[in-house]
Amino acid sequence: MPGLTRTAAVILGKELRTEFRTRDLLSTTVVFVLMVLVLFSYTFHPAAAESRRFGPGLLWLALLFAGSLMLHPSFMREQTNDTLAGLRLAPIEPFAILLGKILANFIFMLLAEVLLLPVFAVLYDLRLTPVLGRLFAVLLLGTLGLTTTGTVFSAVASQARMRELLLPLLLLPVLTPVLIASVEATAGLLEEPAALNGIWLTVLAVFDIVFLTATWLFGEYLLEE
Repeated sequence: MPGLTRTAAVILGKELRTEFRTRDLLSTTVVFVLMVLVLFSYTFHPAAAESRRFGPGLLWLALLFAGSLMLHPSFMREQTNDTLAGLRLAPIEPFAILLGKILANFIFMLLAEVLLLPVFAVLYDLRLTPVLGRLFAVLLLGTLGLTTTGTVFSAVASQARMRELLLPLLLLPVLTPVLIASVEATAGLLEEPAALNGIWLTVLAVFDIVFLTATWLFGEYLLEE
């Protein structure tokens, strides 16, 4: 376990340094989600009641599409100089490579969400401050599910032909439970009075545990060519 943690931390540090040196993924994701939210707001001209009803779905759809955009290059960088082949040959657990990537993508998505939540609240005339703590819990669990499955399928798609199309085709059907649970939990927080249904948090937590466990068990096969 110490070796796993240390290796994952090294992979995570490498991913963070690479991204913060260029900021390509983060800036692209923020701009993409911002454009989607702005276009939705101008298209629907939502009133307060409509914002509480449709806002959560629009927010999570935007995050889902942005996540697929951000997660696609997760393993593409490793293809350039056969870095992934070198990592597979190293005496480290394959799950450590995937875990480092998952944590890096998780951090990038959370940073994008923190930057975009105030914009979302202003565009849709929503007061998020009273429910910010509970909303953050939903974002944590939903984003972890998104980044775990997205990173895993990015590893699978990076070895295949037409990899640009394969990732969304694999990702969107599998993430349906995460999308439904996240939207329902967020919608409950925007109602008056605000309420967080524990069932949806349980669904998200179970989804995250199942996929992290599956990634740990089958990590070696996921990184095979």
